[in-house]
Amino acid sequence: MQHQYIVRETGEIVSERLIADRFIDVLYNRLREQAPALFRALTSERVSSLLGFLNFDCTLPGESRRGQALLSRMGVDEGECLEPQHGFATPRQVFERKIRYWACRPMDPDPEAVVAPADAKVLIGSLAESPELFVKEKFFSVPELLGEDLPWHPFFAGGDFAIFRLTPDKYHYNHVPVSGEVIDFYQLDGRYHSCNPRAQIALASLHAKNRREVTVIDTDVPGGSNIGLVAMIEVVALMIGDIVQCYSTSGYDEPQPVTKGMRLDKGCPKSLYRPGSSTDILLFQRDAVTFCDDLARNRCRRDVRSRFSLGLGQPLVETDVRVRSTVAWKRPAAADPASPFGPCERSRGEAPGNSRIPAACRQARPLYSLPQVHALP
Repeated sequence: MQHQYIVRETGEIVSERLIADRFIDVLYNRLREQAPALFRALTSERVSSLLGFLNFDCTLPGESRRGQALLSRMGVDEGECLEPQHGFATPRQVFERKIRYWACRPMDPDPEAVVAPADAKVLIGSLAESPELFVKEKFFSVPELLGEDLPWHPFFAGGDFAIFRLTPDKYHYNHVPVSGEVIDFYQLDGRYHSCNPRAQIALASLHAKNRREVTVIDTDVPGGSNIGLVAMIEVVALMIGDIVQCYSTSGYDEPQPVTKGMRLDKGCPKSLYRPGSSTDILLFQRDAVTFCDDLARNRCRRDVRSRFSLGLGQPLVETDVRVRSTVAWKRPAAADPASPFGPCERSRGEAPGNSRIPAACRQARPLYSLPQVHALP
């Protein structure tokens, strides 16, 4: 089954070469039903880490240039990389590469612009009660995704979402999509399912079943993006063994773990996936943002063969976007509250009135504690 997406810069329709696609088909459509114990083992942390080591770290004698060969095969622009080509000895070093994002990933400085957190293929949608409800439940259940026992999911009821799927060839640093203050940060345990579209169609609410880290950002602060609360969920996948929180305001210098009360500036590096494929999810409050028109148009294209469209019975097409490029704007006060989709242009208006968070939720959490995180060495 073919899977296509649209390149934002050129409008080109591209057929994606999905790594280990046949294996994913067997894993999610046969073993899951016929050998559930084996399926659970293959999507466990231990097996995922082992697969990651074999694919990204295990270098045999005579394979010292394995990383350089992979760099060329993936078509990575070496001019973007901070390290010279000879510095990439292993595939892991390729996947964890740093780039001159300040030069090669320009960003609109307008504080009301929401930017892509990663080089990824994005799919946008609404959480409102509508015909899209079954799409929402197929990709994720918001209470399950954010933690059913935690206080945050009611704030995003009826809001909007953007799912960013990172593939192994992509730059694997995540950047901050909005400016604001971290009012919560926590980790939820889970499995290590593949983010291959075939797996997402086969297994409902897959993202909410994987291990993930949640950052809740209040943007209604001085210098913030002024669009209410934004939840950024970083989701591991098969062969991703770690999410390293490494926020930096100057290049990649002096990285810091993300903690409650920290100020985050839009566009700065926030975290790193080690390594493989993975997913970022952004959740917005109701009537807070308007997605860029090109993303909305692409999503509904019927001439693109998307597995999401075929599996869910309606057009659902991804657009390939670059990190720090604009994906949404603050919705103007006069905008149609029924639709999160509109033109990608500067929007003005007041902050949504339902975005303020009760003081009790800003205090020490009563039900859970912050996980231990570590900075990038």
